[in-house]
Amino acid sequence: MTSNVEIYTWSRCPFCIRAKSLLDRKGAEYTEYCIDGDEAAREEMAERAGRRSLPQIFVDDQHIGGCDELHALERKGELDKLLSAA
Repeated sequence: MTSNVEIYTWSRCPFCIRAKSLLDRKGAEYTEYCIDGDEAAREEMAERAGRRSLPQIFVDDQHIGGCDELHALERKGELDKLLSAA
C-alpha cells in the first residue's frame, strides 16, 4: 500500500515541476491540484498548509512543505519511507 500524496501546483511553476519530477522518478502516485489563478483554491491551500507559496505537498494529510523540503527528505534518505505506507 502506498501513501496518499497531494500536491498543490501552478502549471508553469518551475518549483512545482521540479517537485512533481522527483515524485514521478520515485514512482509515487499523487493527486495534483492545479490552482492556476484560482484565489479561492489558493486560500484553501494556504489555510491547510499555513503558506501561500507553491508547491505545497501533503503525505497522508501531513504537511511536508514545498519543493525544497521534498528534495531535503530525498537527500536524507527519508522520502522513500514516507511515500510507502507503514
